[in-house]
Formats: sequence, C-alpha cells, structure tokens
Amino acid sequence: MFKPTPNPPQNDHKSRVEILEEKKLEDAATRALDYYLNPKPASPPEPDKNQLFIVAPHIDTETLLANASEDLLSISTIAADLADDVDESRRCVALAISRMADGVQLLVERAMDHLETQHSEAQGAKT
Repeated sequence: MFKPTPNPPQNDHKSRVEILEEKKLEDAATRALDYYLNPKPASPPEPDKNQLFIVAPHIDTETLLANASEDLLSISTIAADLADDVDESRRCVALAISRMADGVQLLVERAMDHLETQHSEAQGAKT
C-alpha cells in the first residue's frame, strides 16, 4: 500500500530535561553493571581527619609486631635509664614503666612466634 505522505522525520532535537534523564539512566545502568560484573576491591576506611599520625593500612601483621617489639625495647631502656637519675617514688614509677614495657614486649614476641609457626605450617602444607 502506498502512503501519500512520508513518515514524520525523526526529531533529533531533545530538550535538556530529556538529555539529563537519559544520562541519569545510562549512569545508573553503568553503576549497576559495574557493581555486579566489575567489583572494585574494598578500600581501607578513610582515616579520621583529626588524627595526626596513622599506620599505613597495607603493612602486614609481622612487620607491625616487629616494630612494636623494637619500640617497646626502646621504651624499656629509656625508663630504666631514667630510673637511675631520679630518687624515691619517681624511681619506682620509672622502673614500673620499664617492667611493663618488658612484659608487653614478651607478649609481642610470642605473637610473632605464633605467626612464624603458622607461616611454616602453611608452607609445609603446600608442599
């Protein structure tokens, strides 16, 4: 059958509202597809803006414990040296700080031993 008039031409001109709606729909579809098909690795939480110092989130546990052990040893040494320079009750406080640091250092070193044992057992299981 023959039509005397052609189909109306496609209107390529869209209003700004229509363009924005299409963009929103396209962005939503992209986000949904990315969420399910291209997940991003979980990022570490944002540090508190009031914190002056932070520990880098990618540092492994063994390294953290080794550094804590060294720092505790330093604290113990400083407190023991301070105990030599003060008298009476202040000496007792400095010695107490030194002994507490020594005790915590032993705990950290035991934790490091546990990590080493777990690591060697995991290596033995793989071979």
